[in-house]
Amino acid sequence: MTTVVVPFAGAEGKTRLEAPSRARRELSLAMLGDVLAAAVAVGRTLVVTPDEAGAAVARDEGAEAVGDPGGGQGGAVRSALAHADGQTLVVNADLPCVVPDDLRALLAAVPDHGLALVEALDGTTNALALSGPDIFEPLYGPDSAGRFLALPVETVSVVIPNLAEDVDTLADLERLQLRCGPRTQARLATLASA
Repeated sequence: MTTVVVPFAGAEGKTRLEAPSRARRELSLAMLGDVLAAAVAVGRTLVVTPDEAGAAVARDEGAEAVGDPGGGQGGAVRSALAHADGQTLVVNADLPCVVPDDLRALLAAVPDHGLALVEALDGTTNALALSGPDIFEPLYGPDSAGRFLALPVETVSVVIPNLAEDVDTLADLERLQLRCGPRTQARLATLASA
């Protein structure tokens, strides 16, 4: 069985998304909903978050909410992985273009005892596929892709455009708008008409 872990810091985690607080929050939750729609089609999905609205979106989309113990993205992922078994995906919540086939392609690339990853354009890590949860190390941050690839297990970098293109800014959303999932597109349309 595949487990998908989605860490969600909440709207406060999207500080470079230059929009009023309410709009930033709505966009963050819409992107989370689109990521979860893809994730639940692939396997049991755990959303690790301190955000009550994010936990509600998780439940609405058929995922399980797991409390975030604090300590950043690495600590959040590690705590959720304690509930995982077998092949595991870790997918960031700001990838609104992702579809189930993208996640399946990443899973198909996992070595027998290792990890596959999708690197963001800035060298960080947008998605991981692990042969087992014990492979994970909390290496997030600037240039994290290189650190994950240097782990003493078999590693592979995979190019999957919908997982490589994350959303940090409104310019990112505008560039990706026509490829985004329906929740993000609807929220963008609402904001544009406001």
